[in-house]
Amino acid sequence: MATEKDLNANQDELKPVGRFAAWFITLYDVFKFIGRFFKEAFLPPYELKELVRQCYEIGYRSALLISTTGFITGLVFTKQSRPSLSEFGATSWLPSLVGIALLRTLAPLLTGLIAAGKVGSSIGAELGSMKVSEQIDAMEVSATNPFKFLVSTRVLAATITMPILTFYTAMVGMLGALLNVSVNEGTSATTFFQSSLESITYLDIIASTVKAILFGFTIAIVGCYQGYNSSKGTEGVGKAANSSVVIAMFLIFVEEVVCVQIFSLFNT
Repeated sequence: MATEKDLNANQDELKPVGRFAAWFITLYDVFKFIGRFFKEAFLPPYELKELVRQCYEIGYRSALLISTTGFITGLVFTKQSRPSLSEFGATSWLPSLVGIALLRTLAPLLTGLIAAGKVGSSIGAELGSMKVSEQIDAMEVSATNPFKFLVSTRVLAATITMPILTFYTAMVGMLGALLNVSVNEGTSATTFFQSSLESITYLDIIASTVKAILFGFTIAIVGCYQGYNSSKGTEGVGKAANSSVVIAMFLIFVEEVVCVQIFSLFNT
């Protein structure tokens, strides 16, 4: 006859298997959620008014923080790069270096991380509150498709807005770099931007745009999934907001590594 100690030992052995199965079930639910998004987003009726409102909310909500962060990043990056370049008498390369670094990596990554913290948490908390207060159920009763109105519009808005915000971050970062270069090197704005733009290729622009679209889609789909499936009252809302930020940031770094590897193949 099995003792209580034996039963506890068997349960401990089954725990990893249970967690592994739960992970696959969650992964299946996520892909099912993404599949439903593509089905709802591209089939009529379209919620254009809500889509425009979400684009405005995401852009307006992130603009001030992105402006400040982008400007400081351009300024500091230029300041930190000058000593190394001056050792080789190559400070004239600063505009090209800053332009490539901002457009290829810094602008998409900074914008993605800021949007994950600002927009992702907001989407997770907003949809989580609506879920636990049964507002989403009420929408279904009133013949409104909550997935199309809440999820599809937010994911589309983030996917559309992120490339715009990314190029805005790059532009503001260039202004910060210009300030540093002008003060220390006496370089004019015309020479600075001419040198920067000459070094940027179409591949850099395509890579930055692809990253921004991926980051925007990831941030919104994670926030919507966490909020749409939240439970346990206010505790669940807080967990949805927190999980949205953590998971989105992790996925952004993974996507950044994958994109760098893929686009580096085209540079060889």
